[in-house]
Amino acid sequence: MWSSEDKARDTVRRQGRGLSASQVGEKVAEAVVRVRETRQQAATPAGSWGELGGDLAELAWVWEARLVGWRRIAALLESQGHATYEPTQDHQGTLWAGEREQRRREALTRQEGWLAQRRDEQDELRTELWLAADVSRRLRAIAAQAGVSPEQVLAQLAESARINDDGMVTVEPFLPR
Repeated sequence: MWSSEDKARDTVRRQGRGLSASQVGEKVAEAVVRVRETRQQAATPAGSWGELGGDLAELAWVWEARLVGWRRIAALLESQGHATYEPTQDHQGTLWAGEREQRRREALTRQEGWLAQRRDEQDELRTELWLAADVSRRLRAIAAQAGVSPEQVLAQLAESARINDDGMVTVEPFLPR
């Protein structure tokens, strides 16, 4: 759901809070080393994380994205003259964080809708029903007269059925639709 850039921006923004320009410079230097190391390891024949089964090329992209983020923060601190990085003073970072949060909320809303649909599907009843010939003929005649299928008549019949206090099932008269 999130790109390497999204993840890196979020990570750098969180980790950068309260760091001085020199500490951000150290993060830049670390990211440079990590990018170089992971690119070199990815170029070797066994270019994966071994037992962890990860992709070193992907990890290198993550570190490259973090490097871009740390360099952006370093430039921001230098241009604005702030002693430390505060995400609230970072207009672009705040904008990106807002977009990320909006996408997260939309994804959660879609997920909730999907889960509700799945719950509804679990509550649905699909059944195969064998009726005696005379009952079946009557049901088909009712359905034909109403212009609906026999299954629709039975479904509407079930919708109209109620249980009274005595446990007796009653059906109010209804017009099949």
